[in-house]
Amino acid sequence: MSDRHDRAHAVADCRLRAATDLFTHTWTPVVLAALHSGPRRRRDLRADIGGISDKALTEALHRLLTNGLITRHRRTQAPPRVDYAVTPLGASLLNGPVAALARWATEHGDELLAAQDVAPGSLTGRPPPPRPS
Repeated sequence: MSDRHDRAHAVADCRLRAATDLFTHTWTPVVLAALHSGPRRRRDLRADIGGISDKALTEALHRLLTNGLITRHRRTQAPPRVDYAVTPLGASLLNGPVAALARWATEHGDELLAAQDVAPGSLTGRPPPPRPS
């Protein structure tokens, strides 16, 4: 088989779609990264992740749980407590693609934001430049 055929097959592979789907939800990688330092309670995650709504946190935790990237551990104590922690699979995502993306964002983030600011129809609130007649 040719390299070209192998690359085309990889692009259509459902494993690649499943992996990239993890990044289509804004808060999923953010919540995963917040758990990188160790097990956390839900309320602590919500307090530490600026701007996340309760609904968005619930959805992100559910996606991470159903993809095997985190665990949910219910402790039987008074008062009851639930901790979330990164699994080995989640750690491999954090230490691989997420770390690479973080390095890229650190290196090129200013350029990305500047490009977004000047792009026609950007979300900066500025109107697009006038079209030539």
